[in-house]
Amino acid sequence: MVKTIGILGAMPAEVALLAAKLGKEQKKRVGGVDFYEGTLHGKEVVLCCAGMGKANAAAATQLLVTAFGAEAIVFSGIAGNMTSRIGIGDVVVSDKVTYHDAELSMISQNYPNLTEYTADPALIHAAEEACNEAGVHHIVGKVATGDQFVGDTATKNRIKDLCDPACVEMEGAAVAHIAAKNDVPFVIIRAMSDNSDEAGAELLVGKEFDIREYCKTASEITEGVIKKL
Repeated sequence: MVKTIGILGAMPAEVALLAAKLGKEQKKRVGGVDFYEGTLHGKEVVLCCAGMGKANAAAATQLLVTAFGAEAIVFSGIAGNMTSRIGIGDVVVSDKVTYHDAELSMISQNYPNLTEYTADPALIHAAEEACNEAGVHHIVGKVATGDQFVGDTATKNRIKDLCDPACVEMEGAAVAHIAAKNDVPFVIIRAMSDNSDEAGAELLVGKEFDIREYCKTASEITEGVIKKL
């Protein structure tokens, strides 16, 4: 049985909803990251806003494991849709996670010697059940990660040809990589905020975009996962 669950998001809005629900909350700052320890549905939880990008995500994940004893990792937030099987507002639950901007043959020379990372079946199942109970349309699919916002058709098509993911974002593979390096189960949960194209770039980058509704979806699913563990 998992004793402590580590939860990450990339932006404050992605974790604020869950942080507000923690019981017996204690805040600690380690390595430039604020961690919130508490209980949620009777489970011990450590929650943090990792920050955007792979380096921030990897550092926060390692701290969750080594400094706070996390025995399972859940990353929730938003992502760009890469498939016609779902639309904006729907959710991707990871089965495989990979980098789209890395030399995988070199990265995989070190433990855990992988070019893609496999999410934990029990966590996937819990996330699917949480989606169903919340009435959120979802698929289980591959998540691709890179240190760039994907907001043009040419880049979208290049990534699709490379690894054909269900969605694209900036943190998941780093979280999965470090979780696998520590032999800790993980799952990535992403609510679609855009379609990884020019329209998405204009909306998310060119304008003041309200992500609260998408963050609410992701946080509700994460809370549902916690209930089931």
